[in-house]
Amino acid sequence: MQRTLLLSSLALLGTLLVVPEVPVQSQGTPVNLILDTDIGPDYDDVGAMAVMHTLADSGQVNILATVASNQSKYIAATLNVLNTYFGRPNIPVGVVRGRGVNLTAGQKWDSLLVVRYPHKIKNNEEAEDALTLYRRTLAAEPDGSVTIVTVGFLTNMADLLISKPDKYSPLNGRDLIMKKVKKLVSMAGRFPEGREFNVDRDPVSSKIVFDGWPTPILLSGFEIGQAVHTGLPLTQNSKIQHSPVKDVFSRSIPMSKQDEKGRMSWDQTAVLVAIKRPETYYSLMEGRFVAKDDGSNGWNPAGKGHYRLVEKMPVPQVERVLEALMAR
Repeated sequence: MQRTLLLSSLALLGTLLVVPEVPVQSQGTPVNLILDTDIGPDYDDVGAMAVMHTLADSGQVNILATVASNQSKYIAATLNVLNTYFGRPNIPVGVVRGRGVNLTAGQKWDSLLVVRYPHKIKNNEEAEDALTLYRRTLAAEPDGSVTIVTVGFLTNMADLLISKPDKYSPLNGRDLIMKKVKKLVSMAGRFPEGREFNVDRDPVSSKIVFDGWPTPILLSGFEIGQAVHTGLPLTQNSKIQHSPVKDVFSRSIPMSKQDEKGRMSWDQTAVLVAIKRPETYYSLMEGRFVAKDDGSNGWNPAGKGHYRLVEKMPVPQVERVLEALMAR
């Protein structure tokens, strides 16, 4: 029943908006950013938050909200821990309500952070409803000014897209996005085709978003982050003490042989290109994300409005950029 209702809502979205190119942030203008994360099942999200906050310290990004697409019981507190550590304890935190994926950290680093570091938000009930936070935040921002970066499931994006007018805006979700959002940046998909975790865990939402989102979408695919390993130098840096970011990587890297050279960095690459000029690091290939009912994806090179990253800067150089940003 739930799937039928969501797909029916998709049918009402109307004709797709085709936009010829990805908007590029003007140099010196901070990016108004909302981070949407499933922080918990993996720990590259923690590195992504470090990248985001470090760039905020240099005035390159204005963090509007941090939102969870996962319902893990520690997720709101974890987001608040990291925002507090980086000196921004009042950044709004939202959590998906109702339907949603619920996954915790296998290495249990999330519960470790909640015990070890200060935070005001103690549980998910104390966080805002994700959809309400999105609509309230977007309505308050200048037109065409907000970049959303998703490094988790597309649940909140689908909810926003099919949302109805409310006290924050007389616009429905699609029109509100068209009016306020500059672009969507997603760590999603495997190219040219395949199956990727963020898309696969909520395939209905993924299809709604990639079929109906009305602004440009920039995609950092599985193959991009898979090649980039980070975190090991951070764990070996004796100058950094009492850091939740270091604690997470120090705890988690030794637990998996595949991480012996550092953790694959899917989420950091997405956050990096959401804030910085993506062309500095990657080539962009225009086409269209093809979301399939089974959670896999393809790529239509003749399509318009979606852009996927293609490797350009040598991987070791990208790794050095991210390591420097994570080692604040």
